[in-house]
Amino acid sequence: MKNTSKNICLYLVLIVGLWGFCFATLKLWLLPYSVAFNETGKMTAGYFLYAVIGLLFSTPAPFVSMLMISLCKEHIGLKEFLKGIFRTKNKSKTILLTGGFCLMALIYAIINGTPNGSSWYMLPLGFLIMIPFVGIAEETGWRGFLQPAFEEKIKFPFSVLLTASIWYVWHLDLWLDPTSNHYEDSLIGFGITIFIWAFALAALYKATDSIIACAVYHSFIDAIGAVYDWNLLFDSFPGNTATNIYRIIWLGSAIALWVWTDRQQKRDSDDFLSE
Repeated sequence: MKNTSKNICLYLVLIVGLWGFCFATLKLWLLPYSVAFNETGKMTAGYFLYAVIGLLFSTPAPFVSMLMISLCKEHIGLKEFLKGIFRTKNKSKTILLTGGFCLMALIYAIINGTPNGSSWYMLPLGFLIMIPFVGIAEETGWRGFLQPAFEEKIKFPFSVLLTASIWYVWHLDLWLDPTSNHYEDSLIGFGITIFIWAFALAALYKATDSIIACAVYHSFIDAIGAVYDWNLLFDSFPGNTATNIYRIIWLGSAIALWVWTDRQQKRDSDDFLSE
């Protein structure tokens, strides 16, 4: 898909539209049903509708927006659209880099995390569930389109900051939902996490050109919350020494990957022109 200015604007309009729809339905209309279900565990028609709207249009808004643009504006078929998500040029490199970032998260969780009492099998189970409903649902739009689209117009660090800012604002309605795991969480701590991970995910995409790599990494980080207190581990502010060391290492690794990839791409381009 061409990362034109019109497509960027259309994507953002669709994101805002879907966010507004979800805010009106999930936060203003159906939230009491979610609160009641959280307290009693009793399924009602209201909560069923809340769950369906959330599953189809809330977290998957980036995927839905890109699907609409692809099918209706770019006339890209559904099969080709889905193939683009899973397309990976250098599989060994992609597996190595994605696995490395996931391993960093797991080591940090083991060292500094607070177990929530769940069994370890919940991590791989949660990971498999998160890949379609969180990883692919979000990364198809954020890193698969918006980040590289901005990068065509402004330099990498600024395109990451712009994407991260939009990504951060898009999450803010969660702080109005008492059934959300971000309710009463630190907005500052979450913001720091979002900006660091935006650099990591953008660098991973730049190095691999793979949406599924970003989806796997994103899903794995979220799945850590199946066995550890996710908010305390990642979003605490100001955070303990281990948390802040982790933040520095994570950001440093992302910047190093970006610089290395950028130099490699320039070298490959120079070699191509010299032939």
